[in-house]
Amino acid sequence: MQLTDHLCLMAQYNQWMNTQLYEAAIKLSTKELAKNRGAFFGSIIGTLNHIAVADTIWLQRFAQLLATHKELTVIRELHPPESLDAILFSTIDELYAYRQIVDNLFSELARSMTVAELNLMLSYSNTKGIASTKNLFSLLMHVFNHQTHHRGQVTTLLSQAGVDVGVTDLVAIIPNAVD
Repeated sequence: MQLTDHLCLMAQYNQWMNTQLYEAAIKLSTKELAKNRGAFFGSIIGTLNHIAVADTIWLQRFAQLLATHKELTVIRELHPPESLDAILFSTIDELYAYRQIVDNLFSELARSMTVAELNLMLSYSNTKGIASTKNLFSLLMHVFNHQTHHRGQVTTLLSQAGVDVGVTDLVAIIPNAVD
């Protein structure tokens, strides 16, 4: 599988899972979504906001490197989140609308990237000011892995609240080999 194909698969999985997660989460009341359940970001809405915050930070970093990618214009214009636990949106409907925009950006970006771009190095400073230079493809995989990690937390919190997210495995969308 080519790097670009793998990137597209991960963007597709990302969008599919986020849709499932949010469709499950909207079944809960605002109070249930905001209830502190002892997770690292406290609540379901807090954890979903953290994922959106991290995605925004990473997309803004990618947008600096990928200046010719017009699909990233919308993310370039956003004010950077102030912290990793920032609450971008207090309601699930607003957060879901933003999530859909971000997931569409990831999908558009994945479809438009070249192998040469995926091999670029991105220099950035993390939220603690520590400078790094890393491979862009690896950083994109990190972003998708980060989402998977926190979606796992959210599926646990939803399960504890009596809501089933359904199938969550990547294997469910990997195409079968052609005979």
